[in-house]
Amino acid sequence: MADAVLKRVSQPPLGKAAHWGGVAFFLFVIGFIAWLVSAGLNWMTDANRLPLSQLVIQGKLEYLSADDVRQGILQLDHLGSFMTQDVDEIQLALEALPWISRASVRKQWPDSIKVFVVEHQPAAIWNQQYLVNTDGAVFEAPAEQVTEKHLAGLSGPDGSSHEVLAALHEMQPRLQLAGFDIARLALNERRAWRVWLKNGIRLELGREARMERLERFIGIYPELEQQGKAIEYVDLRYDTGAAVGWKVVPE
Repeated sequence: MADAVLKRVSQPPLGKAAHWGGVAFFLFVIGFIAWLVSAGLNWMTDANRLPLSQLVIQGKLEYLSADDVRQGILQLDHLGSFMTQDVDEIQLALEALPWISRASVRKQWPDSIKVFVVEHQPAAIWNQQYLVNTDGAVFEAPAEQVTEKHLAGLSGPDGSSHEVLAALHEMQPRLQLAGFDIARLALNERRAWRVWLKNGIRLELGREARMERLERFIGIYPELEQQGKAIEYVDLRYDTGAAVGWKVVPE
């Protein structure tokens, strides 16, 4: 009987084949995920797919209109899609408007921007040009917009608006109780106070004891009024008494 000839057929090890198959599958999954991410980003950043088409404005508007707020947002170079638009950028653009004290902005799915704005509340006119709010901060809205409120005019060195407004709040009630009203109040570079009353009288109060000197004016005014002459100014920068300047009536 002839001897059987056995031939060994070489086959690749099963473990090595499985290894390469796993690598190929892993690379496929990574590539598929990368494609999904790229497609998702392209979809989200496409303004035609998720455009910002609704603007909701909240808050009491007295000096601004809704269109003013809308135009403040449209001043941005570019508005992104719902997913990409930075609400902080819109907030900064709104707070740059003269009348807006603060603003908050949020997005509402799928296409809306909600804006809540708080306007400055004017308390006085500053340096005959801008305005001071109730917190004493100067904001650059035109004073002409509040002429009907007949606000007092304040002036002073840069950075002194809080101090001058506080002085107005201190002096005004006492003067009003005596029948006077402040038209203008000024603090000069030498830290001296000057008051113009609505009846045309100017008070020179100097740098010290302003309320004491104001009381002195209130006390002596009835006697001055009896003179029957128009008063131009009362200089109270003395320890006692006052110097009075009378208006000159043209012949």
